[in-house]
Amino acid sequence: MTKVPTTTSRASAATSTPQVDRSVLIRAIELQNQGHVAPAEQLLLHYLTQAPTDPVAVYSLAVIWLRMPNLAPALDLLERAVNAGTDFAPLWFAHATVLVKVGRRDDALQSYQRAIDLKPDYGDAMINSGVLLRDLQQHVAALTRFQQVLALQPDNVMALSNAATLMTEFKRGEEAVAMLERLVQLAPEHDYALGMLCHEKLQGCDWQGFEALSQRVIDGVRAGRRSSKSLGLMALSDSAEDHQRCARLFAQQRYPAAAAPLWTGERYRHDRIRVAYVSPDLREHPVGHLMAGIFERHDKARFETTGLSLGVDDGSRLRERMTRAFDQFIDARQMTAVQIAALLREREIDIVVDLAGYTADSRSEIFTWRPAPVQVNFLGYPGTMGLSCMDYILADRHVIPPEHWRFYDEQVVYLPDAYLPPASNLQIAETTPSRADCGLPPTGVVFCSFNHDYKILPAVFAVWMRLLLQVPGSVLWLMSRSERSQRNLRASAQAAGIDPDRLVFAQRVPRVEDHLARYRVADLFLDTHPYNAHSTAADALLAGLPVLTCSGQSFPSRVAGSLLQAAGLPELVTHTVADYEQLALALARDPDRLAALKARLMERQCDSALFDVDAFTRHLETAYLAMWRQSQLGGARDALSAPAVAASA
Repeated sequence: MTKVPTTTSRASAATSTPQVDRSVLIRAIELQNQGHVAPAEQLLLHYLTQAPTDPVAVYSLAVIWLRMPNLAPALDLLERAVNAGTDFAPLWFAHATVLVKVGRRDDALQSYQRAIDLKPDYGDAMINSGVLLRDLQQHVAALTRFQQVLALQPDNVMALSNAATLMTEFKRGEEAVAMLERLVQLAPEHDYALGMLCHEKLQGCDWQGFEALSQRVIDGVRAGRRSSKSLGLMALSDSAEDHQRCARLFAQQRYPAAAAPLWTGERYRHDRIRVAYVSPDLREHPVGHLMAGIFERHDKARFETTGLSLGVDDGSRLRERMTRAFDQFIDARQMTAVQIAALLREREIDIVVDLAGYTADSRSEIFTWRPAPVQVNFLGYPGTMGLSCMDYILADRHVIPPEHWRFYDEQVVYLPDAYLPPASNLQIAETTPSRADCGLPPTGVVFCSFNHDYKILPAVFAVWMRLLLQVPGSVLWLMSRSERSQRNLRASAQAAGIDPDRLVFAQRVPRVEDHLARYRVADLFLDTHPYNAHSTAADALLAGLPVLTCSGQSFPSRVAGSLLQAAGLPELVTHTVADYEQLALALARDPDRLAALKARLMERQCDSALFDVDAFTRHLETAYLAMWRQSQLGGARDALSAPAVAASA
């Protein structure tokens, strides 16, 4: 988060140009500080006719103009001032701020640096330049800036928040937790601080004080406070209503509607429907794996597709597949949100699909400019975005049952089977590793859960430990991401009376094909709750491993159930944690029943909707066609009716 230029003080004004009536400037600043912007602006304009180079007056007027939709006057005012060689650091700070807004980010960095050179303890300039460096993917340099601020001002909450965020990205969890604890101590109501702290502790499976901390987060959201970002809340609350409230709070703060939408009702006349996909994950990433086959199979006679990549080019085979699959592929990483929105409008895109939502490196502000007649939330983010500019969310009847429609600000559009696309061209290695290769004992039931650490909550882990107690010789096979989480999980197992060695941690393997083959070694995949396995559950089912899940009352808690329904194994969907535990124990004690489930899963792969990429693509196109037709009638959010599509009335 950044700091915006603010009004100056009377003391600063008193040091300005001595040849003119300084009382006019002082009065203008007083009015500005009181919120009387219009009279302050008139006085500043009058004063600048007498003292056109007065830096305090220029800065104060620029602060007013920076809040206007048209930034050209502010930029012109500040350009003239800095080109005249001012040594007033706040002017360079304001200049950098407007340059960021107009997309001149490299020039903005230079102006921030000039402000810091003139005022070495200029914390706001250091913070803003750090945020900009992070946006430019220069994360190490960004962290250095925040650390410089903390060296001067150890209790600067903005620097603490930004530095902690980068520490989480660098996987330096213990340092991040220490910073976030300090932040919460200094400013308990600081935006999203509680949620960030809770989420980072979950990343390390550090459950000390979890119940109280998580309840504070949930209570804050329900009270209308920004105590957590919505993605972090999904691991804590199994309430679609909580998720909607949290998303709305986030959207209202971060993504207000643009002053002037780019698309204003025009009807395009194209030979093909133009669909654009916007994502930071058009690379080696679960979203990339799930969507690559869809991109390749789109009906080129009816759809013209554009891929807009917001993330890094990882040089992977998957990235290469996707660049070939689209009619146009654009690396938009260095473009601003408004530039991307303008490009979508310029290309007369009919339907723009956001594949990221509020996940890492997303750019949700693009859609606030309304660049296309139809805007769709799909796949990357399991919930409502709380944005009025998003028209539709693609789902299925399991993840969003009709009684939950009211918790989605988008109109719900159903795909006929699972909403999660089947991964295409995803091969499983022919050779299955041995138990010894995987670090597993030669005998005994292998419970598997390759979910992210933050999805493992104490209540679910307690169920797993009771299963190990009741199934002699069994082990729990996990995919922990850090030594910190492994250490904490082993300690929790020991506290539950389980030998820590019965927790086996899978090591990373270079090829996804070999990773998928490992699932064949396990006996049963134990899902997490309330945040299910999503693409991980799909991987397990693809490899022939049954998944046991507990479906709840929110989108992320119902995804594995959706996949099991599509795979033809609805009996593995439970609805209470007690039923989940009881069924897990029954299956572990009945190897013949487990073997039959595995055989059924493999037999159904030929005719299961879960694995039919061609059918999924046709269903998706049917949904797009219905959306496009509705937009042509002038009602993008009205009810739809089309084959394989059901929508809220």
